[in-house]
Amino acid sequence: MDHVIDVPECRAGEGLRFVWDDDFEIELTVGSTEVVIKANRAGLTSLARHLLTLAQQGVHEGSHIHLTADQEIESEIDLILERVERD
Repeated sequence: MDHVIDVPECRAGEGLRFVWDDDFEIELTVGSTEVVIKANRAGLTSLARHLLTLAQQGVHEGSHIHLTADQEIESEIDLILERVERD
């Protein structure tokens, strides 16, 4: 089964657009040795789209999405997904 995810195109001067699927749910828990991300289908698809948005050619190092505790994600801490350039 294929699942097609539409990713907003990165356009110079417009900034990144992050799109959420309706009814997404994402939960983050942090233990002493692990981080667990639990999400429903809409949440997983949204996270995948966010990562693909950051992975596009032309996205600058340091570009990120900040997922805030008890707003976008159920958590006691925030989650930041950030683009880096490494060889």
